[in-house]
Amino acid sequence: MNIQSPADSAAAAEGRSVALPVRGMTCAACSTRLEKVLGKVDGVTQANVSLAGERADVRFDPARAAVQDIAEAVAKAGFSVPTTTIEVGVEGMTCAACSTRLEKVLNKVPGVDEATVSLATESARVTVLEGVATQADVMAAVARAGFHAVPRTDSRAAAEEAEAKREAENRREMLVLGASILLTLPLVGGMVAELAGGSMLPGWWQFALATPVQFLIGWRFYTGAWTSLKGGAGNMDVLVAMGTSAAWGLSTWRVLAGDAHAGLYFEASAVVITLVLLGKVLEARAKRGAASAIRALMKLRPEAARVERGGEVVEIPADAVAHGDVVVVRPGERLPVDGEILSGRTSVDESLITGESMPVSKEPGDAVTGGAINGEGMIRVTATAVGTESTLARIIRLVENAQASKAPVQKLVDRISAIFVPVVVAIAVVTFLGWWLIGGAPEAAFVAAVSVLVIACPCALGLATPTAIMVATGMAARKGVLIKDAEALERAHDVTAVIFDKTGTLTEGRPSLTDVAAADGATEADVLRLAAGAQAGSEHPLACAVLEAAKADGITPPAVSDFTGLAGRGISAVVEGRAILLGSPRLMQETGVDTSALADRAHGLEEEGRTIMWLAETVDGAPRLLGFLAAADTVKQSARGAVEALKAAGVTPVMLTGDNARAARAVGQSLGIEHVVAEVLPEDKAAEVARLKGEGHVVAMVGDGVNDAPALAAADVGIAMGTGTDVAMHTAGITLMRGDPGLLPEALGLSRRGYSKIRQNLFWAFAYNVVALPLAAAGMLSPVIAGAAMAFSSVSVVSNSLLLRRHK
Repeated sequence: MNIQSPADSAAAAEGRSVALPVRGMTCAACSTRLEKVLGKVDGVTQANVSLAGERADVRFDPARAAVQDIAEAVAKAGFSVPTTTIEVGVEGMTCAACSTRLEKVLNKVPGVDEATVSLATESARVTVLEGVATQADVMAAVARAGFHAVPRTDSRAAAEEAEAKREAENRREMLVLGASILLTLPLVGGMVAELAGGSMLPGWWQFALATPVQFLIGWRFYTGAWTSLKGGAGNMDVLVAMGTSAAWGLSTWRVLAGDAHAGLYFEASAVVITLVLLGKVLEARAKRGAASAIRALMKLRPEAARVERGGEVVEIPADAVAHGDVVVVRPGERLPVDGEILSGRTSVDESLITGESMPVSKEPGDAVTGGAINGEGMIRVTATAVGTESTLARIIRLVENAQASKAPVQKLVDRISAIFVPVVVAIAVVTFLGWWLIGGAPEAAFVAAVSVLVIACPCALGLATPTAIMVATGMAARKGVLIKDAEALERAHDVTAVIFDKTGTLTEGRPSLTDVAAADGATEADVLRLAAGAQAGSEHPLACAVLEAAKADGITPPAVSDFTGLAGRGISAVVEGRAILLGSPRLMQETGVDTSALADRAHGLEEEGRTIMWLAETVDGAPRLLGFLAAADTVKQSARGAVEALKAAGVTPVMLTGDNARAARAVGQSLGIEHVVAEVLPEDKAAEVARLKGEGHVVAMVGDGVNDAPALAAADVGIAMGTGTDVAMHTAGITLMRGDPGLLPEALGLSRRGYSKIRQNLFWAFAYNVVALPLAAAGMLSPVIAGAAMAFSSVSVVSNSLLLRRHK
């Protein structure tokens, strides 16, 4: 019977209050509408929304509604509750059942939107509603689940401290393992002697050797089991503690009863504990190897920097460098910050950041990346990005996020892990009863049941996916490929069609003006001057080509007014009092400009791969052709090799561009791309992705610009060029750091190898339990062999993942 105190009853009647920050409200009507929406949520008793404070104060009955329900109602009303991500290290997890249980606990914390726990990285990433749940709430929930939470930080000092702590823990574990081996060897020796016709150690000697192993060295299994059971679930520690305790307990009973001749199992309990510890030591070492990419990236940034202050060069911690500081970097040193070269010329080795094997020449005005190695010249660099804003920090963050994320296939493993321990205990009970009641052999029943408990281990299942992801994403980062999350890694292996944006992806994105043609009544100088005036201030690659050509000819662009960008078509502007149109053939058709006078010459240039910009003006409402300008964009050296590699792998390459059809076909033919879609507006790129998906393709979209973002988001896998815009990189699941299309086959190849390792690991993890449990239940495995098999199952899975390092 459940009895409520008066205080509990009053609290239930009063309900609970929460203050949610709300984004997206623009007027009083918004706040009024949101109040009505929240008032209709089942369990909400009162809702007050403040437009000025951008928050909703809601009182609700926690028995009928949760904070997440209220946040979902806000989202359905068209607004949003801002979230933030908290990452903590988790100590004390021993198997997949632990991580699954902790995930459930964290997801029940009020204000937690989503929680992901990784056994391989020993971390938890929790997305929380801002102002509702905090890091303290997350750490308290981890403690309630029976584990210990450690705050994560991006600083190198903290990472080194954590590394030193792990090294000390590893040394301690080696000492404990050594002690366990020394105590266990005499027991194993006695067992071997008995098999050879000799006799085992006396029962009390066996008891004296096995008891410290069971209760001193093996105490961790009891504490882990108790914590797990207290949390309402079972883990590997439960199985080990039950199996070894049964073997030790029966043996001790027989020694005390003077019935040692009936059979003792001290060596079984001691050997199982020793082998499990050995497996954990080897597993930890293998996991450290899998996480080596993060440690290598952490070490790229130097600890100190030389900064110009007050006319002098002083050495300060790299973390203390501020935006705008001038940093002096000597030959052979690593750059401490992202920046722009103020003075000096050098070559920079960026291989560990972009995967580029050759040093890159740098001069004043060029951007440099923190962590790269300065070559032969001393340079002065103006800091443009420091701390968490730097490229290196963002790379580390992306790799960490990818390694901590879960692939979709992991969801099945998590569901199995959640019920694994209860199922194994049930199998052990059925095994014992079966042997005892049907076979009439209590000793055989006991041995078989202990073998079932000892051989079953959910660790291999829990490590199968994350270790493969850790190694694959780490390998990719070293080659200059950043994979945002596990889903992108898993999805990329299925890609059957790759759509390339042309400019900046397959080509250099830096076109140069090659031809200028003038119609009757105009001169080439007029055409270039008016075009330069219309595009003055524009950052578009074609505009830059026109402005550079005008500068080379000594032409000063005239003033421009009434500038209007026409997406995918061109521009309109008023230059020198003349209404100018500059753009594609489509723009000329739409505005009724007759281009026939120069059509043949333009078509010939288009066949050579030139991009044509038509120039016209409107006089008294009538359009008149002035001429055209032609620009050529160099195809990237690695583009053709990338296309050939994709075709060899059975992937269909497609080129998508807003350029004219003739120029697009010329570029496509030079690269060996048969499927070319030209004159596509930015908003139509996503539609082309949808069309290919409708044909049954798994589509990857490769782009570099803001206008590619919708298509990158619509594709099954978005792949951004690292030389492109931040919008494209944020939208994409994979980023090619060098902007080199030759990295694309590498990225897809790593995805295929990584997913193959995931499947291999899961197969062996499942097969191990499917085969081993029946053998143990049938009495065909002794507890010792069962313990050895269990210990090495996890090691084999992690070792198989590490074979990814051999990928070429």
